[in-house]
Amino acid sequence: MPEGPELHLASQFVNEACQELVFGGCVEKSPVSRNPEVPFESSAYHISALARGKELRLTLSPLPGAQPPQEPLALVFRFGMTGSFQLVPSDALPPHAHLRFYTAPPAPRLALCFVDIRRFGRWELGGEWQPDRGPCVLLEYEQFRENVLRNLADKAFDRPICEALLDQRFFNGIGNYLRAEILYRLRIPPFEKARTVLEALQQHRLSPELTLSQKIRAKLKNPDLLELCHLVPKEVVQLGGKGYGLESGEEDSVAFRAWLRCYGTPGMSSLRDRHGRTIWFQGDPGPLAPKGSYTSKQGPFKDTKGTERSS
Repeated sequence: MPEGPELHLASQFVNEACQELVFGGCVEKSPVSRNPEVPFESSAYHISALARGKELRLTLSPLPGAQPPQEPLALVFRFGMTGSFQLVPSDALPPHAHLRFYTAPPAPRLALCFVDIRRFGRWELGGEWQPDRGPCVLLEYEQFRENVLRNLADKAFDRPICEALLDQRFFNGIGNYLRAEILYRLRIPPFEKARTVLEALQQHRLSPELTLSQKIRAKLKNPDLLELCHLVPKEVVQLGGKGYGLESGEEDSVAFRAWLRCYGTPGMSSLRDRHGRTIWFQGDPGPLAPKGSYTSKQGPFKDTKGTERSS
């Protein structure tokens, strides 16, 4: 499933690919999609994107003099399991291109497509972020950290830390592979109580005698869990490409697989949390591990073509 880094990379892709393009006409929705129609038509408009956690906002901005007169329109996308954006020739649309924005004449015309094989992705008109999502772990780190530490009395932190990390009210942008990588680096058992792990961070303060550069070096050398929630997704963004992309034939998936230390890698153990999501780890699972659960030590699942699949 696309996580915060993938949404951020998608926004970078849209902004870079569409920067010099002028789009025109109506927005086209596939008949099989259950998402809303996009009532927008303009003879000339630009497209820009901004990501926040696991959401991406696409803004359609008419150019001066474009007809009919039209206010900018924003759409907020959530990618579900398989959502992504592709820019393709208009006469070679990919399968499952459920929303399409066409460039204005003259030819050759291109189409920016929201492609979603499994159709779990969603878009909403209006451009408002979901109100129950916390600050973005990538772009709003200080607000994110404050939001977590201020709300440790919430019942979400009664749960194992591996489950709390998927709660988008507090960890907006963290998903299954990121939680495994973050916990592995700190050797935190995934089924340790979340509040136990996070309360310790309230007590941790660097010496006020340190200079700013010394404090920065200390944090980079020994980051805590909340700092890794910012730094680990940032590493994925710096890989470039699409980030999490295990489909056969994607060149950037090679770099991503090489970057992984824990998630789906050989020799790691795995358990399913109470939501049925698989958490990968090494060592003791922790005191809140499901009773009678099965722990496996194996690499990622593969189909008959050898394509890796997450569990």
